[in-house]
Amino acid sequence: MIQAITCCLLLFLDSWPQFRGPKSDGQVAGPSTPLEWSDTKNVAWKIAIPGLGWSSPSVVDGRVFLTTAVPRGEGLSLRAMALEASNGKVIWDREIRVVEKVPAIHGKNSHASPTPVVDDGAVYVHFGAEGMARLSAGDGAIVWLCTELQYPPVHGCGGSPILHDGKLFIACDGGKDPFVAAVDATTGKVAWKTRRSIPARISHSFVTSTVAMVDGKAQLLSPGPDHLAAYDLETGAELWRVLAPGWSVVPQPALGHGMVFYNHDYDNPEMMAVKLGGNGDVSDSHVVWRSKRGAPSTPSPLLVGEELYFVSDKGIASCVDARTGDLHWTERLGGNFSASPIFANRRILFLNETGEATWVQPGKQFAILGRNELPGRTLATPAFAGGAMYLRTDEHLYKFAE
Repeated sequence: MIQAITCCLLLFLDSWPQFRGPKSDGQVAGPSTPLEWSDTKNVAWKIAIPGLGWSSPSVVDGRVFLTTAVPRGEGLSLRAMALEASNGKVIWDREIRVVEKVPAIHGKNSHASPTPVVDDGAVYVHFGAEGMARLSAGDGAIVWLCTELQYPPVHGCGGSPILHDGKLFIACDGGKDPFVAAVDATTGKVAWKTRRSIPARISHSFVTSTVAMVDGKAQLLSPGPDHLAAYDLETGAELWRVLAPGWSVVPQPALGHGMVFYNHDYDNPEMMAVKLGGNGDVSDSHVVWRSKRGAPSTPSPLLVGEELYFVSDKGIASCVDARTGDLHWTERLGGNFSASPIFANRRILFLNETGEATWVQPGKQFAILGRNELPGRTLATPAFAGGAMYLRTDEHLYKFAE
């Protein structure tokens, strides 16, 4: 029994199976990763990735999985790739779909931004309204392709799917009739689709949802236009909601202390802390605190212990008391930010859009513990597994290890 538990633990520490890690919380367990890197320092390998995609790498069972969109005439080849984690060698490169004409997207977006989910020999990839697919992790064979989640995207897609109890959950907030959906992971059939209950004036968002345990039962939490809603995982029924004006929501919520921490609105972002649970509209009863100072539009917040860390798109990093919202510190790091902060090596890692990474001391006192720089654009959140960091730029995927 002890041996089995040990094996499971080692597997967990060597895996980064989805956006922001095993628990989708941006925290790295396991061996330390390099504190210093550059284009030449601590580079285990570096490989050019065809096309462009801002999906983060997922790392499971010694393989690295990611998606990309490769130009083809006036269109695109939407693809998934698997690489050997040990040396960067491409194991397979699979075309999922062909788009005949390139759709318009936001300048910070790509046509392959959602991060793959890897579980039990399967790789799940998502390209927004262009479809979702299940592939075999071994050879990339397509097991199923779902194209039923049709909606009119605005600025492309961005939210990653999450997997829980045999279903994939995704928010489909487009130019009209936004909805949240569940797809059966075995068959690729849509299990349910639930229209957003709030008729927002601007209906598009790019959020990655999350699953929370509320009173002993799992619920799907999905911010969207003008509100955050919780849904029943089996039926898709809306359970409770919090109203707050805003659109184009991007960050994945953070969970802890019986609360959900999330932002609403892209143009005028505000961080909110809301007590989990309730029924119907809990806007007046469950909001614990809210703060506009330094709130992010794109990077997800990071909860470590009793402190909540976040960075605005314009590079203002902040640390607040998660329970009260009281500010511990706020500092300008420099540059613009899209990647989400990560807790690794008992430090907070902030990565800006031009390859500069800053290590910050966790806690109530601000201190910079180191900086590293890499050429290229860096909008994807890094992945960590087995004592290594996998960092994607606009042209390359790097593995950094000592």
